[in-house]
Parts: sequence; structure tokens; C-alpha cells
Amino acid sequence: MAKDVKEWMHTSISIPVGAKESADSILDKFSQGYLTLTMDDRRDLLISLAKDYDVNRARVRDLMEQYLNLEISHGDKFIGDEDGGASPSLYRRERSLRDALKPTYANFFERLNAQPGGLKLLAVLRADLLALLAIENVGSLRALDSYLKEKLITWLSPAALELHQITWDDSASLLEKIVEYEAVHPIRNLIDLKRRLGVGRRCFGYFHPAIPGEPLIFIEVALLKDIASSIQEVLWDDPPTAECKAHCALFYSISSTQPGLSGINLGKFLLKRVINMVKRDMPSVQKYATLSPIPGFMQWLNSKLASQLKLAESEAGSSDQLENRQSSTFRENILLSHEEKMIVDSIGENASRKSGIEVMHEMLQSKDWTKSEHFCTVLKSPLMRLCTRYLIKEKKRGKALDSVANFHLQNGAYIERINWMADQSEKGIKQSGGIMVNYVYRLENIEEYAQQYFNSGDIHASPRVVPIS
Repeated sequence: MAKDVKEWMHTSISIPVGAKESADSILDKFSQGYLTLTMDDRRDLLISLAKDYDVNRARVRDLMEQYLNLEISHGDKFIGDEDGGASPSLYRRERSLRDALKPTYANFFERLNAQPGGLKLLAVLRADLLALLAIENVGSLRALDSYLKEKLITWLSPAALELHQITWDDSASLLEKIVEYEAVHPIRNLIDLKRRLGVGRRCFGYFHPAIPGEPLIFIEVALLKDIASSIQEVLWDDPPTAECKAHCALFYSISSTQPGLSGINLGKFLLKRVINMVKRDMPSVQKYATLSPIPGFMQWLNSKLASQLKLAESEAGSSDQLENRQSSTFRENILLSHEEKMIVDSIGENASRKSGIEVMHEMLQSKDWTKSEHFCTVLKSPLMRLCTRYLIKEKKRGKALDSVANFHLQNGAYIERINWMADQSEKGIKQSGGIMVNYVYRLENIEEYAQQYFNSGDIHASPRVVPIS
């Protein structure tokens, strides 16, 4: 089967542009066959697509030489016509160069996109490509991914997407997909689903005509009196706030259904359209905020603690003064002095044997630390302070290190409040120590904040979340 699918791919790429009926038949076979392949066979096919159908660089070089020779033959000047433009010969060469710089697989993607079910297959294909790139970071595969991503961005422009409010009256198949794809706060049962689609709640999805009955991305909204500080009060709010008394639209979950659309910011456009819709339909709502997870916090913190422990261990076992001075360059005072004392004292008789960082690291490795009121009290101050530092100061290429923070900040939000024990689920404790953050979209500042973040990485935050060193 793998050999047949590769042959169908080759044939569909080779068929002349005008032979639509033949191309359609072959593409149907390819589409059905690709989905039956194992991941190893898909890997081989994608590598072949990337390498064998890349840009024809020999032709590009030949055309560049022709272009330069044509220009040089006229004294390094363009031949002017009556309008002051270049000569027809130069225009022809430029058109030929543009065509030659397109990879051979360009028409293949165009044809697939025009097929029924083709857009969905392209999303599957890119998801497989991203998984492959995580293992084999090869230039030709990166180029393939970059080109396909650019085409998907074009085909999934906001003008091509339909905004739909998802309700309990929608089809069972659509509701099943909402349950399946909810990525932030899993839907426990039908009662939970009905609650999220009922009074005081809204769910909106972006749909594309080429993928009917399946949202590309959806957002869940709670209509509340004020900004919530824990997910428990959002999910278990019973009875809900009367909608006529709601002053805050709280976005508490955004889920993408297509891994292959990673890096394509559909959420930005969805958020803006939903804000506009709520503003139009509910004039009483004056605040637009989120209650968001902080998925990278505990991973970052545990890595910091582990590296500091390793440095301390290497210093203790080394008699080389130069080596100790070099390692001290990387040493950080992660804990403030009073935090260090509280954490060490919390373990009683073993206090003299361990540092605060060592005790804290051991506490956080245990899944049961949140069950101890004593440990929660001891860890609250350092965790809240370090989480603030993580959100505001820790950067990657000048932008927020945390993926969810980067998403909201680039969309023009600011950090309003960081909430202790806001998500006490197992997932919430594991990824962020139970901490969640409120981002607020102040309508009059959205564009200004988004531009400042884009230009220089500036992060706007309430004075209550200014990090303490």
C-alpha cells in the first residue's frame, strides 16, 4: 500500500494542470491511502515529498544567469519603455524566476485543498510533519512545513471562517467533538457539558466550509458578576449568575481541534469576534478577561531547582577555587531569606541537613504536598513570587516563555491577577502548582498593548503582580 500511495502522489504531481478529471481521481486514491499508512510509511512519504519535489535549483540558477546576462548586456541598466518600466524581456525572466522558486509540491497542495476533504487531509499531513520534525530537524522538512503553513494561513483566513455559537441543540456528533477536543478542563459527563452550554455560559467555534460539522477551534465563556479567581467557581457555579446581572465575560478555555494547525493563530481572530459579539448582545458586560492555565511554570521551576542543586553538589565536591568561582556565576538566590527559613523549618528535626531549595524540590516532587495545609502555607509565598517572575521576566526570543501568556499578550491583553490554588485538579497541580492567571482585555488598549509587545516584548501588568527579585 505504501508503494501505491507514493506512486499516486508522484502521478498527481506530474499530471498537467489542465487534466482535472485525472488529477481528481488520483488525489482521491492518495487521500484515502495516506490515512491507512503506518507512521513509518508516512515518514518515508513526507521525506520523499520534501526532498524529491523541492525547488528545482538548477533551473533557478540557469534563469538567474539569464536574468543577469540580459541586464549586463545593456550596460547594467534596465531598458526603459514609454512608461519608464523595465523591458518585456526582464519582466518575462522575473515571472519565470518566481515560478521556478515555487517548490514542485506547490501545485500538489493546491490540488489537494480543492478536493472534498482535502483541507482536513492537509492538516493531518502537517501534524505528521510536525511530529517528524520533532525527531528529525532536517532543512528540507522545515522548508516543506514552512510552505504548507503559509498556504494553510491563506486558506484559513478569517474571511473564510464561520463563527457559530455551539448549543445543546446542536448535533450529537458536534457535541461529541467538543467533549473529545476540550484540552484545558476535561468535560466530565453530559451534565457538565450541558452546564457549559446552558444559562450563563457560551461556547463559540470557528468552522470552515471544507470541514463541516467540526470546529477548528472553540472557546468557552462564563458570564459572571466579576472576574473569577478559581476554575472551581466557574465549573461548579450553581446556580449560575443571572445573565442580566453579568458584568464580566470570562474566557476560561480555548481548544484547537487540529494539531496540524499549530502556529496558526486562529484564536486571536476568534477572541476578537467573540468580544464584539458579546459587546453587541450584552451591553451590561464591561469586563473581558480570562482565567488561564500556566502550563510551563512547574517544568521551568523544577528545572531551575534541579540545576541549582547540581551546582551546589559540584561546588561541595570540588577543591578547585577557579571552578567554584565559575559555577558561582550561575548560582541564583531563588528563595528569599525568610522563605528559605520557613521552608527549612517546616521539616523540623531534619532542618539542619538540607537547604531550602533541596526541601522545596523534594516537596514539589511529591504529589501529596497540596494535601498538607502546612506545606501549602509555607510554599505559597515563594511559588506565587516565582510564578510572577516566570510570567513577566522569563523570555524566549524577547517574548514570554509561557505559551499561553505569549498567546494572550500578543493579542493585546495585560496581566491582572495571579491566583493561588485556582486549579486544584491533578493536571493543574502538575503544570502550575495549582496557580492560574487572569489576563484582561481592555478594549481601548488592545491594539496599543499588542503592538508594544510585538515590537519590544513589553508586558503590561497590574501593580499587584509586579515581580519581587
